[in-house]
Amino acid sequence: MKTFSARETVWLQELDGIELAGFRRRAFAFLIDGAILSVIVSVVVALGGLAYVGIERMRGHTVQQTDLFTDSSHITIGPDKPATPTPQRHFEYHIGMPSESGSHASKTASQKLLDEAVHILIDVLLPLLYFGFFLWRGNGRTPGKRLMKIRVVSLVHTHMTFWHSVERALGYGAAALEGGFGFIQYFLHPYRRCAQDRLAETIVVTERSYRQRFPKSLGTPSEADTLPQEPTPSLPLG
Repeated sequence: MKTFSARETVWLQELDGIELAGFRRRAFAFLIDGAILSVIVSVVVALGGLAYVGIERMRGHTVQQTDLFTDSSHITIGPDKPATPTPQRHFEYHIGMPSESGSHASKTASQKLLDEAVHILIDVLLPLLYFGFFLWRGNGRTPGKRLMKIRVVSLVHTHMTFWHSVERALGYGAAALEGGFGFIQYFLHPYRRCAQDRLAETIVVTERSYRQRFPKSLGTPSEADTLPQEPTPSLPLG
């Protein structure tokens, strides 16, 4: 498109006067999503650790596991025969920031690379996929927002696209990098927009007001299919 189109203005006019969501609802929705995400991360990390253990056992190494679900989780991998002079290898992974243990400095380059990959998966990819996917599929509603009856609405598109949802998910990181000030902007912005809203050009509204304003747009095809349909008048026979 080589020419500018002001079609967003029509959408903004349709949103004029819609009720914005309160801070408490938004905060509780974020905490609910955070709890669900923590469970998902724990499951992924546990499955990844068990897969790594299985691979090492297939390679003929003995494996010992301690505190598999804690931040100080260790998987110690050694040779099958204790008499073999081959030194034991030590694999350690963490959920969150790495610990200050002395063994961390002695890690090999491959182990450090694996640790970095785990951190990227936990701290970046999983949150992006979680918030991006659910915002997209729910047209602005994650599980937490569904429970708190609020919805993210784009100021540009009538429906949240996948990449638009991912962009807003990235905004959480921007808000956190500001020392949490990105979330405090809710109280400063006239339309209660936090850093992630300003980055992705969105607002957060109450589900009730959204449904009243757009009764025919419920977000997902699955929800639209559950709407009661008007009975088709039967035609007289003969």
